[in-house]
Amino acid sequence: MRISRSIKPVVCVTMGYPAGIGAEVISKALASRTVRRLANFLIVGNVSFFNKACCGGGKRIPYTVIGDDSGIIFSNSDILFLNMPETAKVKFSCGKISAVLGGESVRYIKKAVDLARAGKVDMLVTGPINKHAAALSGFTHKGHTEFLAYLTNTRHFAMMLARGKLKVLLATTHLPVRDISSCLDKNDISDKLSLAHVFLKRYFRISKPLVAVCGLNPHAGDNGLIGDEEKNIIIPAIRRALKKGANVRGPLPADGVFFDLAIGKYDAVMCMYHDQGLVALKMAGRDKTVNITLGLPFIRTSCGHGTALDIAGKGIADPDSMKQAIKTAVAMFTAFSNNPRGK
Repeated sequence: MRISRSIKPVVCVTMGYPAGIGAEVISKALASRTVRRLANFLIVGNVSFFNKACCGGGKRIPYTVIGDDSGIIFSNSDILFLNMPETAKVKFSCGKISAVLGGESVRYIKKAVDLARAGKVDMLVTGPINKHAAALSGFTHKGHTEFLAYLTNTRHFAMMLARGKLKVLLATTHLPVRDISSCLDKNDISDKLSLAHVFLKRYFRISKPLVAVCGLNPHAGDNGLIGDEEKNIIIPAIRRALKKGANVRGPLPADGVFFDLAIGKYDAVMCMYHDQGLVALKMAGRDKTVNITLGLPFIRTSCGHGTALDIAGKGIADPDSMKQAIKTAVAMFTAFSNNPRGK
């Protein structure tokens, strides 16, 4: 990871799917002086698309357009825009699905990863992509998280969603409910718990993190009366994680564990599937939820919402989640810089 030589760290922000709300929430977030004081910012995307997507009400921000990596010098501006011209002609329209634009959003991610791996930026904050549009362009990954792991050759990674002190780690991500049980793997769960243990110490300064582990079934299986995934998969995973040094408890009934998380009994909760954790988290504050990827060779956060095509271009998108994603990334970078071994 690059330790910035400038006074401020450098945050690379990808604009996401051009016809979604990514540009608008980025523009509104960076219009905040409080946010801009935290770092220098490099937006990766297409200037023309960005301005068109903001025309419905996104605040205009002062930025300097650059055409390549050599222009990443923060002397006269704290916001640079690395412009990537489109690879094919497209009729731009906010809120519409386009294979071309889906492919453009993937290009922005690739470029941002190249910059991070080359040490030219300190962290990534990604705007939301549209999976349908990306798939039409040939994108075959389940989502942002899996694609970032692929680009960086990262074997052990995990998705964590956070809202303040509430942190939810996912054992599985975007799967049909019918496939969840067959995709649970004790070694994978154990590896993610170990990863979370190191991550919470290193980036959140929690000296002895305690992670609760949810069961898959109601009442955490009720001693085998309601399913056997707890006995055959989750309990062996917990035992393995404990042997490797992680501090975990479970399996616990998912219907009660979030109260204990909210009052500080646990530092994070691992859930077995997407909605098991995110329903509770987003009820606590959807507009300030942050998506964090564990295990990458650099810090990556993202807003906790999608492209919201129904309101794209209308100027009414809420930037709070993007603001929080930036604040979280910078706080993580600062914690790591001050104590890289996480002790």
